[in-house]
Amino acid sequence: MNSIHDMGGMHGFGPILVEDDEPVFHEEWEGRVYALALTWYPWARYKEWGSFRHTLEKIPPKDYLSMSYYERWFVVNELKALQTGIVTENELKNGQADPEYLMPQLEPQSDSWLGSGHLGQEIDAKFEAGGIVRAKEINGREHNRLPRYVRGKKGTIIRDNGVYALQDTNEKDEQPYDDPQHVYTVRFSSKELWGNASHENDFIYLDLWESYLEPA
Repeated sequence: MNSIHDMGGMHGFGPILVEDDEPVFHEEWEGRVYALALTWYPWARYKEWGSFRHTLEKIPPKDYLSMSYYERWFVVNELKALQTGIVTENELKNGQADPEYLMPQLEPQSDSWLGSGHLGQEIDAKFEAGGIVRAKEINGREHNRLPRYVRGKKGTIIRDNGVYALQDTNEKDEQPYDDPQHVYTVRFSSKELWGNASHENDFIYLDLWESYLEPA
Protein backbone atom coordinates (compact mmCIF):
# COMPACT_ATOMS: atom_id res chain seq x y z
CA MET A 1 0.00 0.00 0.00
CA ASN A 2 1.51 3.30 -1.09
CA SER A 3 0.74 5.94 1.50
CA ILE A 4 2.39 8.53 3.73
CA HIS A 5 3.35 5.90 6.35
CA ASP A 6 6.06 4.58 3.98
CA MET A 7 8.45 7.54 4.33
CA GLY A 8 11.79 5.78 3.87
CA GLY A 9 13.96 7.59 1.33
CA MET A 10 11.63 10.59 1.10
CA HIS A 11 12.94 14.16 1.25
CA GLY A 12 11.60 17.39 2.71
CA PHE A 13 10.84 16.44 6.32
CA GLY A 14 13.89 18.03 7.91
CA PRO A 15 16.47 16.45 10.22
CA ILE A 16 15.66 13.63 12.62
CA LEU A 17 15.75 15.01 16.14
CA VAL A 18 17.28 12.62 18.67
CA GLU A 19 16.10 13.17 22.25
CA ASP A 20 18.65 12.38 24.96
CA ASP A 21 17.34 9.96 27.62
CA GLU A 22 14.01 9.76 25.82
CA PRO A 23 11.31 8.18 28.02
CA VAL A 24 9.21 5.27 26.79
CA PHE A 25 6.10 7.45 27.09
CA HIS A 26 6.13 11.24 27.11
CA GLU A 27 2.63 11.48 28.61
CA GLU A 28 0.57 9.14 30.78
CA TRP A 29 -2.14 8.84 28.13
CA GLU A 30 0.39 7.33 25.68
CA GLY A 31 0.95 4.39 27.98
CA ARG A 32 -2.80 3.91 28.30
CA VAL A 33 -3.18 3.86 24.51
CA TYR A 34 -0.49 1.19 24.29
CA ALA A 35 -2.21 -0.83 27.01
CA LEU A 36 -5.54 -0.60 25.17
CA ALA A 37 -4.03 -2.19 22.08
CA LEU A 38 -2.71 -5.12 24.13
CA THR A 39 -5.91 -5.51 26.14
CA TRP A 40 -8.25 -5.47 23.17
CA TYR A 41 -6.12 -7.72 20.98
CA PRO A 42 -7.90 -11.01 21.86
CA TRP A 43 -11.28 -9.56 20.85
CA ALA A 44 -9.94 -8.73 17.40
CA ARG A 45 -10.73 -12.20 16.10
CA TYR A 46 -7.10 -12.88 15.26
CA LYS A 47 -6.94 -12.70 11.46
CA GLU A 48 -8.89 -9.44 11.42
CA TRP A 49 -6.44 -7.77 13.83
CA GLY A 50 -3.93 -7.64 11.00
CA SER A 51 -5.89 -4.61 9.86
CA PHE A 52 -4.49 -2.55 12.77
CA ARG A 53 -1.63 -1.52 10.47
CA HIS A 54 -3.87 -1.38 7.43
CA THR A 55 -6.27 0.94 9.28
CA LEU A 56 -3.37 3.14 10.41
CA GLU A 57 -2.07 3.39 6.84
CA LYS A 58 -5.46 4.64 5.65
CA ILE A 59 -5.32 7.74 7.87
CA PRO A 60 -5.37 10.73 5.45
CA PRO A 61 -1.83 12.08 4.87
CA LYS A 62 -2.57 15.55 6.26
CA ASP A 63 -3.88 14.00 9.47
CA TYR A 64 -1.14 11.37 9.67
CA LEU A 65 1.62 14.00 9.49
CA SER A 66 -0.03 16.21 12.11
CA MET A 67 -0.44 13.38 14.66
CA SER A 68 2.09 12.04 17.12
CA TYR A 69 2.90 8.32 17.14
CA TYR A 70 0.40 7.40 19.84
CA GLU A 71 -2.27 9.74 18.52
CA ARG A 72 -2.32 7.52 15.43
CA TRP A 73 -2.57 4.46 17.65
CA PHE A 74 -5.49 6.04 19.51
CA VAL A 75 -7.39 6.65 16.25
CA VAL A 76 -6.88 3.03 15.19
CA ASN A 77 -7.86 1.69 18.65
CA GLU A 78 -11.07 3.70 18.51
CA LEU A 79 -12.00 2.40 15.05
CA LYS A 80 -11.11 -1.21 15.90
CA ALA A 81 -13.07 -1.09 19.17
CA LEU A 82 -16.16 -0.04 17.22
CA GLN A 83 -15.62 -2.62 14.48
CA THR A 84 -15.21 -5.51 16.90
CA GLY A 85 -18.13 -4.42 19.10
CA ILE A 86 -16.11 -3.83 22.25
CA VAL A 87 -17.71 -0.40 22.71
CA THR A 88 -20.60 1.51 21.15
CA GLU A 89 -20.55 4.94 19.55
CA ASN A 90 -22.61 6.32 22.44
CA GLU A 91 -20.11 4.99 25.00
CA LEU A 92 -17.26 6.71 23.17
CA LYS A 93 -19.23 9.92 22.83
CA ASN A 94 -20.30 10.04 26.48
CA GLY A 95 -17.14 8.61 28.01
CA GLN A 96 -19.28 6.28 30.13
CA ALA A 97 -19.84 2.52 29.93
CA ASP A 98 -23.38 1.39 29.14
CA PRO A 99 -24.30 -1.15 31.86
CA GLU A 100 -26.91 -2.69 29.57
CA TYR A 101 -24.51 -3.28 26.68
CA LEU A 102 -22.90 -6.73 26.61
CA MET A 103 -19.48 -7.10 25.04
CA PRO A 104 -19.17 -9.89 22.46
CA GLN A 105 -17.92 -13.26 23.61
CA LEU A 106 -14.22 -13.88 23.07
CA GLU A 107 -14.01 -16.23 20.10
CA PRO A 108 -11.64 -19.21 20.22
CA GLN A 109 -8.32 -18.91 18.47
CA SER A 110 -8.48 -19.93 14.81
CA ASP A 111 -6.69 -23.13 13.82
CA SER A 112 -4.93 -21.17 11.07
CA TRP A 113 -3.52 -18.55 13.46
CA LEU A 114 0.27 -18.88 13.44
CA GLY A 115 1.17 -15.64 15.19
CA SER A 116 4.19 -13.49 14.36
CA GLY A 117 7.06 -15.45 15.92
CA HIS A 118 9.55 -17.95 14.50
CA LEU A 119 7.66 -21.12 13.55
CA GLY A 120 10.43 -23.68 13.35
CA GLN A 121 8.75 -25.28 10.34
CA GLU A 122 10.68 -27.19 7.68
CA ILE A 123 9.80 -25.64 4.33
CA ASP A 124 11.99 -25.67 1.21
CA ALA A 125 13.71 -22.32 0.75
CA LYS A 126 13.63 -20.67 -2.66
CA PHE A 127 16.83 -18.68 -2.06
CA GLU A 128 20.14 -19.19 -0.28
CA ALA A 129 22.88 -16.99 1.12
CA GLY A 130 24.89 -15.22 -1.57
CA GLY A 131 22.07 -15.29 -4.11
CA ILE A 132 21.15 -12.15 -6.04
CA VAL A 133 17.47 -11.23 -5.89
CA ARG A 134 15.22 -8.39 -6.92
CA ALA A 135 12.49 -6.91 -4.72
CA LYS A 136 9.17 -7.18 -6.51
CA GLU A 137 7.06 -4.21 -7.59
CA ILE A 138 4.19 -4.63 -5.14
CA ASN A 139 1.57 -1.93 -5.54
CA GLY A 140 -1.86 -2.69 -4.13
CA ARG A 141 -4.51 -1.41 -1.77
CA GLU A 142 -3.61 -3.93 0.92
CA HIS A 143 -0.89 -3.75 3.60
CA ASN A 144 2.57 -5.19 3.02
CA ARG A 145 5.97 -4.69 4.62
CA LEU A 146 8.11 -4.15 1.56
CA PRO A 147 9.47 -0.57 1.70
CA ARG A 148 8.69 1.45 -1.39
CA TYR A 149 12.30 2.56 -1.93
CA VAL A 150 13.59 -0.99 -2.57
CA ARG A 151 10.90 -2.14 -4.99
CA GLY A 152 12.45 -3.18 -8.28
CA LYS A 153 15.98 -3.02 -6.81
CA LYS A 154 18.57 -5.80 -6.67
CA GLY A 155 20.10 -7.08 -3.45
CA THR A 156 22.11 -9.97 -2.02
CA ILE A 157 20.78 -12.64 0.34
CA ILE A 158 22.88 -12.47 3.52
CA ARG A 159 21.00 -14.88 5.78
CA ASP A 160 17.95 -17.14 5.93
CA ASN A 161 16.21 -16.33 9.23
CA GLY A 162 13.80 -19.26 9.13
CA VAL A 163 10.05 -19.49 8.63
CA TYR A 164 7.50 -16.91 9.81
CA ALA A 165 3.84 -16.38 8.98
CA LEU A 166 3.34 -13.65 6.38
CA GLN A 167 2.11 -10.49 8.12
CA ASP A 168 0.51 -8.83 5.10
CA THR A 169 -3.13 -7.76 5.08
CA ASN A 170 -5.55 -8.36 2.22
CA GLU A 171 -8.13 -5.89 0.94
CA LYS A 172 -10.70 -7.33 3.35
CA ASP A 173 -8.51 -6.15 6.24
CA GLU A 174 -7.66 -9.74 7.15
CA GLN A 175 -4.18 -11.03 7.87
CA PRO A 176 -3.29 -14.37 6.21
CA TYR A 177 -1.51 -15.93 9.16
CA ASP A 178 -1.74 -19.32 7.48
CA ASP A 179 0.94 -18.47 4.89
CA PRO A 180 4.33 -19.47 6.39
CA GLN A 181 7.39 -18.35 4.41
CA HIS A 182 11.13 -18.00 4.77
CA VAL A 183 12.33 -14.55 5.81
CA TYR A 184 15.71 -13.43 4.45
CA THR A 185 18.09 -10.66 5.40
CA VAL A 186 18.83 -8.88 2.13
CA ARG A 187 21.61 -6.32 1.60
CA PHE A 188 21.00 -3.44 -0.81
CA SER A 189 23.79 -1.07 -1.80
CA SER A 190 23.01 2.61 -1.53
CA LYS A 191 24.28 2.97 -5.09
CA GLU A 192 21.56 0.58 -6.27
CA LEU A 193 18.92 2.45 -4.31
CA TRP A 194 19.88 6.09 -4.84
CA GLY A 195 22.53 6.17 -7.57
CA ASN A 196 25.24 8.82 -7.50
CA ALA A 197 23.63 10.59 -4.54
CA SER A 198 24.99 7.85 -2.27
CA HIS A 199 28.31 6.38 -1.10
CA GLU A 200 29.64 3.06 -2.40
CA ASN A 201 30.42 1.83 1.13
CA ASP A 202 26.88 2.35 2.46
CA PHE A 203 24.37 -0.52 2.56
CA ILE A 204 20.81 -1.12 3.77
CA TYR A 205 19.85 -4.47 5.34
CA LEU A 206 16.20 -5.54 5.29
CA ASP A 207 14.41 -8.67 6.52
CA LEU A 208 12.00 -9.64 3.75
CA TRP A 209 9.49 -12.41 3.19
CA GLU A 210 10.18 -14.82 0.33
CA SER A 211 7.10 -13.72 -1.64
CA TYR A 212 8.55 -10.18 -1.84
CA LEU A 213 11.55 -11.44 -3.82
CA GLU A 214 12.32 -12.90 -7.24
CA PRO A 215 15.55 -14.08 -8.90
CA ALA A 216 17.48 -11.15 -10.38
